Amino acid sequence: MLKRWTVLLLCLLAVVSFPGCSSNNPVTKTEESKLEVSVTFNALKEFVAAVGKDKVEISTLIPDGMEPHDFEPKAQDLTGLSTAKVFVYSGLGMEGWVEEAIKAANNAGLIAVEASKGAGAIAGAEHEGGEEHGQYDPHIWLSLKGAEIEVNNIRDALVQADPANKDYYEKNCNDYISQLENLYNEYHGKFQSAQKKSFVTGHAAFAYLCRDFGLEQNSVEDVFAEGEPSAQQLTELVEYCKKNKVTAIFAEEMASPDVSQTLAKEVGAKVETIYTIESNEDDLTYLERMTDNLSKIYESLIE
Repeated sequence: MLKRWTVLLLCLLAVVSFPGCSSNNPVTKTEESKLEVSVTFNALKEFVAAVGKDKVEISTLIPDGMEPHDFEPKAQDLTGLSTAKVFVYSGLGMEGWVEEAIKAANNAGLIAVEASKGAGAIAGAEHEGGEEHGQYDPHIWLSLKGAEIEVNNIRDALVQADPANKDYYEKNCNDYISQLENLYNEYHGKFQSAQKKSFVTGHAAFAYLCRDFGLEQNSVEDVFAEGEPSAQQLTELVEYCKKNKVTAIFAEEMASPDVSQTLAKEVGAKVETIYTIESNEDDLTYLERMTDNLSKIYESLIE
């Protein structure tokens, strides 16, 4: 492991020092005025953009379409960290490579912020993840309350990096949190009135959302989108769906769509798309995707 990261560091330094990347390149005045922020994946990009707006220039490490749980950075992925002022990662084991990446960036002025800091973490099942992923469910951004925590931590980092614009970042943060709270309040009342509380997903990514609204999820794959169910587990899922009158199986493109289709057919349910907001999806904003998720889950509970 040490050897691998040493090679990564040397490669990174070579890429950064390449003449084409020199600081002598022309830079516009507009680019100079923006705060360089690097984030790990899409939801965090949305949060930084909401707080920083036109004061920030954002780069994303994990490419759209790649399963974040499987991502391992290469030297070229980390070049942005060598010049960024702020680096935002979600934490709770989502990015197990982050500490070594920060070291490899060799950027003494980098402000690294774990966006989930201060959240009440939900433990993953004992058989899931192990040392590879960590002990917690990392999907905090799929909770509106978790999103508020991440947005607040991002605000603090931007203020630290750019104190002259403190009032600007605080106003944007408050405005965005008001939108998160409005959406939460709308669906909290709806879910409270629903008789059914259980739904089924392809990937067990919604425990924090369930905690927000008093719901229960069951899933085809585990917290880390690994391991299709055995025949016995699939039988148990079928029984669960029938017992809880599940009318929709929520699936994502990168998490067992075939098994979700099989399960839906077995129990007479439909398959609905649900967003995990790890990549850019359908050119929708975080709030639009969360609204879509909550609407579909709610409709499935009252059918």
